[in-house]
Parts: sequence; structure tokens; C-alpha cells
Amino acid sequence: MKLQPPKGTRDFYPDQMARRRYLHDAWRRVSVRHGFDEVDGPIFESLDLYKVKSGDGIVSELFHFQDRGDRGLAIRPEFTPTLARMVAAKANALPKPVKWFCTPNLCRAEKPQRGRLREFDQWNIDMLGEAGPIADAEVIAVACDLLRELGVGPGLVQVKLSHREVVRQVLTSLGVPDDKINDAFTLLDGKAKTPPEVFAEKAKALGLGDEQVKRFDAMCSQAYAVGEIDKLCQAAGIDDKLEDLRAIDKALSDFGLSDWCVYDLGIVRGLAYYTGTVFELHVTTGKERALGGGGRYDKLIELFGGPAMPAVGFGMGDVVLTNLLEDEGLLPEHIGPRPDAYVISVTDTGDAQLPGVVSTLRFAGLHARMSYKQTRKVGKLLKDAEACRARYAVILDDQAASGAASVKDLASGRQESVALDKLADRLRG
Repeated sequence: MKLQPPKGTRDFYPDQMARRRYLHDAWRRVSVRHGFDEVDGPIFESLDLYKVKSGDGIVSELFHFQDRGDRGLAIRPEFTPTLARMVAAKANALPKPVKWFCTPNLCRAEKPQRGRLREFDQWNIDMLGEAGPIADAEVIAVACDLLRELGVGPGLVQVKLSHREVVRQVLTSLGVPDDKINDAFTLLDGKAKTPPEVFAEKAKALGLGDEQVKRFDAMCSQAYAVGEIDKLCQAAGIDDKLEDLRAIDKALSDFGLSDWCVYDLGIVRGLAYYTGTVFELHVTTGKERALGGGGRYDKLIELFGGPAMPAVGFGMGDVVLTNLLEDEGLLPEHIGPRPDAYVISVTDTGDAQLPGVVSTLRFAGLHARMSYKQTRKVGKLLKDAEACRARYAVILDDQAASGAASVKDLASGRQESVALDKLADRLRG
């Protein structure tokens, strides 16, 4: 019987694992550089935890089960509910602002397709306890810095921003009744995947006439640069309650993010817990779904029994990001650990010394590998050393009996004899 991995999951062989580690290391490095501390939580939580945030409808999207005590549990589909639970539990003791990041493995019971799997890794950045626009700009800056570090520039990825309260005001001015605002948000959130005629039909179902439908469509189809708030407001037909958006506009400019960011009122994010700024990172070619997204969720900690606490954050999955890096040729040719030494033996005397030499180098903190091949052909063994990208080849021959080995620099081709008791120091040099 031939067994396959479950649908929507991946096996990580060494090459794929090296790429995965490369991405995780970049996530961690950039997060720490921006002052975020790493956290994590359990891989499964109470099913009720996810219902608190998203309602009973979320259950169909989860891998959930009953434990031996007949308690409903679910494998985590996201980290935000866990974060909210953790912050609520110790809110008064945590230094403010809370700046946390994590890189959890997540699972969602959804249809696998390009850019979306049932099991994936996600980078989460969250900043809590800071109500000012500096927090919104700072978390966006982390995302942009990560992309810059990976070789992605603002010409390839744009951060599309909006503000749910501003969009609500626009929808109200168009004639959408209060009880259908959330339906309008849902329609906006799915516009990219909705045929134009279906979008128009659903917009009319919200109570909009033909002219209002055109304005509705136009509203969510245009982008404005940082610094063009007045132009955006004029186009949207609004002129008040924009203090938040103006303040965020200045913060984005102050953080040097103007080239990365545009305003797009079609971005609303489907999750109802967002309270203000929302944003998504989009590939400008349109080939990929959003790289990630997030926004303000100022009421969520209260929902989990904690105190009132402003919060903003985002999540970025590894699947779409890896697709982008592969398609654009931005992954390094060689990813993974590079050995300090590859130790080979070409004589019986060398064979006797091989295990001890390798062990000594490893205990000295060096990355040492050795050949297991039963051959005396030096050229073939040196090719193996080069194939694993070792810095040096250590060749054990008859001089090993007198306490020496030949060390070959595989970059320059230079070779010298080195005493075995000096070998570790030489390889560090």
C-alpha cells in the first residue's frame, strides 16, 4: 500500500526544509530588529475560543475533535485568538506596548489551491496598548522591511490600506442601510473573485440604484497614494471623520513607507472584529492572492475578558510568499548549512583516525561531515566535498599516524599540512 501525505499538506525534504528555515529565519530576524518579542501557544485550543472571535460558522473551517473528556477542541487555524487569550490573562502585568511575533504552524479545513493549503506556516506581528497611528505604521513597516530583505521592492508588492469606519461612512452616503453594512463589507471583500455582473446584482440587493452601484464599484476600484487623502475624500464624497486616516497618512510618510502604500477603499477585510485601519499586501502582477493582511482590532481583548486595549497586527503565510520568491528568482541558489570541513580518508591509517578527527571537530563547535564511501579515489571524494559546499576538505592519509592531515581550501585550491591537534583552530581561521 502506497501512502500519501494528507491533501493540502507538504513533506519537507532537506532542500524544502532549508527553504522553510530560510523564511522563518528572515521572519525572526526582522521581527527582533523592530523590537518584537517571540511568543507561541498550544497547537490546539478549546473550540469555544474560536467561536468567541468568529461565531459558530467558523466550526466548518476547522479540524476539530472531542477529547477523552468529551471537550470540544480544534487545531489552531490562526494565532490571534490565542494571542488575545494570553494578553487578556496577564494584561495588567505586561509592559506596554506589547510587541509580539510568532511563526506558528496552522491548519484550516478548506479547499487546497495555488497559494492556499490546509497546513501552512504564518508570520504574525501584533502591537497592543498603543492607540496612536504610530502603531499602525510600525507594523506595516515590519512587513515592508521583511519584503525588502528578501529582495522584493514596492514595484512588485503594494500595501493597500483602507479604514473600515471611512468605508462605512461612504456606504451610508450611497444609501446602504445600517443593517446591510456588514453584507456590503462581505461583498467588497470578495470583489476580486466575483464576476462584474454578479457584483452589480448583489450591490443592487443592498438597496442601491444603478448610479449608486456604479459609484460603489468605482469607490473600490481606485487607488490613491500616500499624501492624497484630500483627493480620495473628494472622490468618495466624504469630508469629515477622517482624523484617523490623516494621522495614519502622516505616520506612513514619517516611516518612509510612501512608496509601498496606497489607499484602496475596496479593502475592508472580511473579519468583523476589525475596528479601524485595515490593509493587505498585494503582488502588483495580480498573479497571486494577497501575501498577507491585517488591521486594527481594538475591541478583541475585551471580548476575551481582558481590559480595553487598542491593538493592531497582521499575518503573512508562507505559501504565497514562497511562490512569489520562486517565481521571481529571489531565493538564493544555495540555502542551508555550509560545512566547515568534509573529512575523507584515503589510506588504512586514515580510516583508523577518521572517527576521532570528525568527533574532535564537532565537539569543538565546527560543522564537520565525513565520507562513508569505500574508495581511495581522492578526486571523487573531493567532488563530494564540493557538492556539499564545504569550506575545507580534510584529507587523512598515512601522515595521520604522525598526527597530521592535509587541509585543502576548496575555494582557492590551496593545500597544506596541519597538525591534528591544531586542526580545529586552523579551520576556524
